[in-house]
Amino acid sequence: MQPIPRWADILLVPLVSVLLAAICATLVILAIGQSPWEALTTMVTGALGSAYGWGYTLYYATSFIFTGLAVTIAFHAGLFNIGGEGQAQLGGLGIAMVLLFVPWPHWTIAFTAAILASAAFGAIWGAIPGWLQAKRGSHIVITTIMFNYIAYALIVWILVDILRPPGQAEPATARFATGIPALSDIPGLSLIFTSPVPVNISLFVALIACVGVWALLWRTPLGYEIRAFGKSEPAARYAGIRPVRTIMIAMALSGALAGMMSINNVMGESGRLLQNSSEGAGFIGIAVALMGRSHPLGVVLAALLFGFLYQGGAEIGLWTQIPIDLRVVVQGLVILFTGALGYMVRSMLGVFFRPRKVATGKAVA
Repeated sequence: MQPIPRWADILLVPLVSVLLAAICATLVILAIGQSPWEALTTMVTGALGSAYGWGYTLYYATSFIFTGLAVTIAFHAGLFNIGGEGQAQLGGLGIAMVLLFVPWPHWTIAFTAAILASAAFGAIWGAIPGWLQAKRGSHIVITTIMFNYIAYALIVWILVDILRPPGQAEPATARFATGIPALSDIPGLSLIFTSPVPVNISLFVALIACVGVWALLWRTPLGYEIRAFGKSEPAARYAGIRPVRTIMIAMALSGALAGMMSINNVMGESGRLLQNSSEGAGFIGIAVALMGRSHPLGVVLAALLFGFLYQGGAEIGLWTQIPIDLRVVVQGLVILFTGALGYMVRSMLGVFFRPRKVATGKAVA
């Protein structure tokens, strides 16, 4: 395959992948007898045409940033963490535990405690499959999938039999006494978000986490060890990098980031722990990391795109005859082109970066 420049791999490959996914989605809409133009205008207007739409788009993007970063760290260590869904739900349980049973004097202290608790619960849930791979040779994909199911069953049991308030039929905890401000509650931003929106200050935590992950991976010895281990485990072993320690740290950090997703939806939006609170964001994080080329900046951009697809897809379901499941189709197509067909897209672009031949028969770049 003809190699392409780094900037083209980071920028052009995702853009072309999205374009191909959009073309395929257009064909799907035409096949079901609907108008692609109506779908596009409804999505753009609903997701970007107002502060209300932007509020929901940023809310979804916040969750996807956390889970995309979680998958990114595991990717760099050569691990495929599919357990973000379960780790996020355990993170929500950690938030519920510290907010239901501790009377915090101020929301800032409660917010800090919630971040630490969600990260700790997620880290433990991610480190267990890491330990099983490092010490027992279990495949990380299989164990993280199974831990998603275990987390789901565990949360249902806890919500139904332990944390559900008396007389309440819904499997959910009581409402937390302490919440966090939405962006519409912050002076200055309230002039933009004039109506209540779910996006909250956890967005800033997600952006800080992006900077932290970048600094960890590219500016610290630990990040170098993680990336070296992911590139070549035999070479890393020869260089003295301990595989068990590296796998455990990478999976714990990955689980911690996935668990922190819950401060956005559990503490910020619903104000209580609900069944299936992660709503698939753990799986979307895989697509976000793939499309973001496993770089924190790319993760932010990809999360915004998927936030747009989520909010725009919901608007399609509300205002058109096009099924809301179309957004799942588009997401699947993006994953297909950015992940499974990534080499095909690079091969297509490689034609434009092929060295030019001059009259003497020598090739020049």
